[in-house]
Amino acid sequence: MRILTVVGARPQFVKAAPVSRALRVEHDEILVHTGQHYDDAMSASFFRDLEIPAPEVNLDVGSGTHGVMTGEMIRRLEPVMLDHAPDGVLVYGDTNTTLAAVVVASKLAYPDGRRPWLAHVEAGLRSFNPRMPEERNRIVADHLAEILLAPTGTAMANLAREGRGDHAELVGDVMVDAHAWAAERSQDRLPAAARGLDRFLLLTMHRAENVDDPARFAAILRGMDMDLPVVFPVHPRTRAVLAAGVGVLPSNVVPIAPVGYLEMVALEARAHAIATDSGGVQKEAYLSGVPCITLRSETEWVETVDAGWNRVVDADPVAVSAALADNIFMSRDRPRPALYGDGRTADRIVAALERHHQRIGAPRTPQQATAS
Repeated sequence: MRILTVVGARPQFVKAAPVSRALRVEHDEILVHTGQHYDDAMSASFFRDLEIPAPEVNLDVGSGTHGVMTGEMIRRLEPVMLDHAPDGVLVYGDTNTTLAAVVVASKLAYPDGRRPWLAHVEAGLRSFNPRMPEERNRIVADHLAEILLAPTGTAMANLAREGRGDHAELVGDVMVDAHAWAAERSQDRLPAAARGLDRFLLLTMHRAENVDDPARFAAILRGMDMDLPVVFPVHPRTRAVLAAGVGVLPSNVVPIAPVGYLEMVALEARAHAIATDSGGVQKEAYLSGVPCITLRSETEWVETVDAGWNRVVDADPVAVSAALADNIFMSRDRPRPALYGDGRTADRIVAALERHHQRIGAPRTPQQATAS
């Protein structure tokens, strides 16, 4: 198979790494980076840390509004897909990169009328919050892709409810593969700001609904005012808000530059607790066995809440304090079932792509695309 993989943000780099390793054993992959995350700390360092080749194509789109960014990605992706003529296009998650890639791939036709198939990794996640741009992106991806690779039974049930169950396969979560690989390599990568601290809270925050809303941003920062040191790798979006004078970091919060993946895994493993609005960090907290406080009104990773390792507190500073004071929630000595698979998800993803490719032949004709 000849697969064109489209990524653009650091969580996608992490998810793509184990799949890329498995895929390139017997197949050709063209890795395309849209440039949605573009500075070294948010992009290039991740490829180095994950030990995967640099992208064959970098579109260098950069930042912008949702419409400008997505439109520019669509404009630049189409000729790349036509030039490489892949058998299939592989996308991850729920970013603007994902949306742009599925729109292009679903409409693409080669000069002879054939078309590539489209696969979505991390299909079926739902926050049921229509205000989230990511929710819109993931729904569009799941309704345009032919191969829906779901991480959990909950995701499978969501797809079945939406009439997409026939296209879905439960493969597990590829971040389990990535996290296990990184955990073995991150022991000596703890950032200097956390060395020597007996206990610290790890904070990450980047979502627009948090950092672009002054009232919510201020409330979350009030919740970080505590007797515990808070190590805060500051996302570029959040850094810009702080630089504009919106919000003041409490004195116990230690801001640091964004860190690479191995440094992040080291921080997560050593943290007393993690407070985040990131879906990926919620999951990594669970995999690390660290209590997670989610700074949102909902989560896609409901299994971590049901298991008692994740508490959704919205922007309520009182709820943050209550979570940290809850000895049962903060205890590490409790069950932590393997919710997201056995670390062999990448192999199952490649096998699912191979079966689909062999079943329909590819690239498809328009008639095959309609029937699939």
